[in-house]
Amino acid sequence: MTTGPAPQTPTGRTTPATPEVPHLARSLHRFDIMAMGVAAVISFDVVGQIATGGGEAVTWTAVIALLFLVPYALLFAETGAAFPQEGGPYVWVKLAFGRVPAALTTLFYWVTNPVWLGGSLVFAAARAWDGYVFHLGSGTLADYTFKLLFIWISILTAIISLRRGKWITTAGALVKVAVALILTGTALGYGLEHGFGGLGHASFSPTTAGFLTLVPVLLFAYVGFEAPNAAGDEMHDARRDVPVSIGVSAGVAAACYLLPVLAILSVVPADRVTGIGGFLDAAALVFSVYGGWSGPLLTTTAVLLVFALLTQGSAWMIVSDRMQAMAAADGGFFSRGLGAFHDRLSTPVRMNLLSGITATAFMAAAMNLVDGSTAAVFGVVLTVAITTLLLSYLVIIPALAVLRRRHPDVPRPYRVPFGAAGFGVCAALVYAWILLGSWVALFPGTLESLLGVAQDFRGTWGVSRATFETFTLGTVLLLVLVGILGRVAAARRERTADPAADADTDPHRLSAAVHRMP
Repeated sequence: MTTGPAPQTPTGRTTPATPEVPHLARSLHRFDIMAMGVAAVISFDVVGQIATGGGEAVTWTAVIALLFLVPYALLFAETGAAFPQEGGPYVWVKLAFGRVPAALTTLFYWVTNPVWLGGSLVFAAARAWDGYVFHLGSGTLADYTFKLLFIWISILTAIISLRRGKWITTAGALVKVAVALILTGTALGYGLEHGFGGLGHASFSPTTAGFLTLVPVLLFAYVGFEAPNAAGDEMHDARRDVPVSIGVSAGVAAACYLLPVLAILSVVPADRVTGIGGFLDAAALVFSVYGGWSGPLLTTTAVLLVFALLTQGSAWMIVSDRMQAMAAADGGFFSRGLGAFHDRLSTPVRMNLLSGITATAFMAAAMNLVDGSTAAVFGVVLTVAITTLLLSYLVIIPALAVLRRRHPDVPRPYRVPFGAAGFGVCAALVYAWILLGSWVALFPGTLESLLGVAQDFRGTWGVSRATFETFTLGTVLLLVLVGILGRVAAARRERTADPAADADTDPHRLSAAVHRMP
């Protein structure tokens, strides 16, 4: 990665120098960016988890879409168009706060994805395959084989060139929208024929307990639309396409969460919905309207669901591995060699492989180190993923506000309504939601106690508080230590290679070089 001269603004002032990765092909058009956002954000395993909240889940899904998703999309639409460099959030945080905070933030953002791939996504896919396609069993050779194949196919689709890989994520996005519409339409037909029995048991009135339970899951479901900016230098016209893409994909995502959750609850009582299989459980019921075709259609839906989950893992690996590779190439994570982009593929192959190894290790740990049923393991794994991702936004959101204040003359093709005041209100609102979600994810039950809401911890999570906190707080502490060691090791390598070199302390200068892989 080389740093070219800073571009001039119309006023004659310069924007901050930006990283350039040589020979990256500009292969992402507006539709590709929208599809990547949809593929990354919409998650059917989370749909079932949301639906366990009952009728009020619909209420809170709509409320948080309005009060969180809308300002969130506005913030990233403006920033993503103004600072469309490869690396996305890593570049933004570094420009605002410097290399070390950027490296730690990117680590938390990145590690969410192999953790989620190796725990949540692979468990949801295995449950679907085992129940509706081919019996795998639990802990069997077939079970391990399926999960390993799922993980490494996701990684391999991230390794291939983005010019080809984008079609895989686009196919996943189209499948997600199609499956959501099919389930919703079929549930409507089933309800007209058999009645909407689930709605009779559902209460849409919001409660404090339901709010505290659903907030972290819903925030996790709605974040990530800025992720395609990690491939900013591979977009044809990021300044024009990013705002439109974020707006459209956010709207599609909100509909694809609201409609299936409402469809599930209309036919299945909330106490019968399971977080890991709720989507297909509802499909199994409503597909009875197709008579003799119900079995083959349900199997086909399960295969499509597994494909959608796989492409979701691929989409996140494509973008988050690029972010982490930029951090490594900039001297923020152990070795600059980890930031190498392959000459022919133009993908960070070494970081892709590291993600695969991390996902595999977490999958094995989740299957062997947690007591309880698969559903309990799923809940803990999802909470760990939620925690690390939301914590990264505690730094990213302030970075957006800092960039808005420090660099007002950077061209902004899109601006948040009402100027700096509107931007500030959106940032404060989003930050408050992220702070609340992070606290609830890290310390569930504490706010309930303060507000007088009764909670059975083991009954809720299926594991003891000690086990739960071991996974969550232990993960956070481990990541901080890894991040610090990564920066220390990178600095030591730099001093060994060039004793006269000084540490980069200027947040406006991105001087690292991306090594090229033969």
